[in-house]
Amino acid sequence: MIKRIYIGLAILVVLGAALFFALVWRPTIAPIAPGSVAGFPAELVAKGEALAGAGYCATCHTVKGGQPYAGGYGMPTPFGVIYSTNITPDPDSGIGRWSEAAFMRAMHEGVSRDGSHLYPAFPYDYFTKVADEDVRALYAFLMTREPVSAPAQRNTLPFPFNIRVLQAGWKLLFMDQGRYRPVAGKSEAWNRGAYLAEGLSHCAACHTPRNVLGAEKAADDSYAGAMIEGWFAPALTAANTTPLPWTQDELFTYLRSGATALHGVAAGKMSDVVHDLGRLPDADIQAISVYFADLNGSSALKTGSDEALAKALATSALGSRLEPDAGAVLYWAACGSCHYNSATTPLSVRPELALNSALTAATPDTFIHIVMAGIGLEEGIPNVLMPAFSQALNDGEIAKIADYLRRTRTELPAWEQLEARVAAIRRESAGSADLSP
Repeated sequence: MIKRIYIGLAILVVLGAALFFALVWRPTIAPIAPGSVAGFPAELVAKGEALAGAGYCATCHTVKGGQPYAGGYGMPTPFGVIYSTNITPDPDSGIGRWSEAAFMRAMHEGVSRDGSHLYPAFPYDYFTKVADEDVRALYAFLMTREPVSAPAQRNTLPFPFNIRVLQAGWKLLFMDQGRYRPVAGKSEAWNRGAYLAEGLSHCAACHTPRNVLGAEKAADDSYAGAMIEGWFAPALTAANTTPLPWTQDELFTYLRSGATALHGVAAGKMSDVVHDLGRLPDADIQAISVYFADLNGSSALKTGSDEALAKALATSALGSRLEPDAGAVLYWAACGSCHYNSATTPLSVRPELALNSALTAATPDTFIHIVMAGIGLEEGIPNVLMPAFSQALNDGEIAKIADYLRRTRTELPAWEQLEARVAAIRRESAGSADLSP
């Protein structure tokens, strides 16, 4: 009897495996001859260039100091490091032998030309919403780039995460395939903004928390804020803890210029986002702003904004008298000369820390990263930089400044174990920069 049960279970397992592989198998799409696709209309290539900016293609497919779109950029994940691939038209290491149909399938279904399933580090679960005509424009743009020979680096994924076919199961569980459908009752600008944000720009990829399998958590957590590569991507909903609401105008200014006097400067990966979005016309940036201003309910959050602004300005001079507080003394010595503002309005060149998203975030990570690495001339405000303090301040000193500002500039709970967190971030960053004091 028991033997029959085991045999029956074995048959079920075999049949189940066969059914799974039958469902997830994808055929190879025949390669095209190198150089056989050419003569794309100039307007189609130009459209593709703008869309490539909207999708941050260069950011993820270009390693620092490398050739554009040649891949090699390492993306740390909880499962290991995944390296981006070469998407130049090189016939051997890039997509030079990919037809438009193969490119379309990769974007919409997450399947390579050879039929293998792609890892969702390539955000096809968002790109599936992109209209066919926009994918064609992207293809035209990429196929007219300079070919670069750059073979793919080997991902460092342990078993079983290195089994690509399992990504098909991930898709069955978490991916909703299909193009974006306009929402009835919403404006044309709102729908354009939603189309870009939810599709090509994949904003939720950074701003929505993930479950243990790397997929977005339930809809209630959409845009609730998340940790991404050591930085905290803040909530894009009413849950955002910044004192002043992200209005449509504030969002537009921030996304267009990378800085706003009421919220601060785009740093880290958000700086890359702003640079890439620079290829989009103002109308598209405005559309994204319309969408997120509606999502966060900023029009209903304006009550009390004047009081919050006045209070923030009033704290700007705190520490100028060097009260007996170690954090205040360190702050005034290292930071006060640039962040002090005696004016009655915020000044973008003297960021109000009481309004800054890095200081009001749930975790201190972004604040610590900025203090240690600074903000370069290519980020945020033109011709204004914040120096890196990783060499000038040790872990304890950075922790004291963070604690002091959190206590005096916000009414939010204190950050815990700050010195240990500073030390951890210094260690984590050691691979990419020398951050030792």
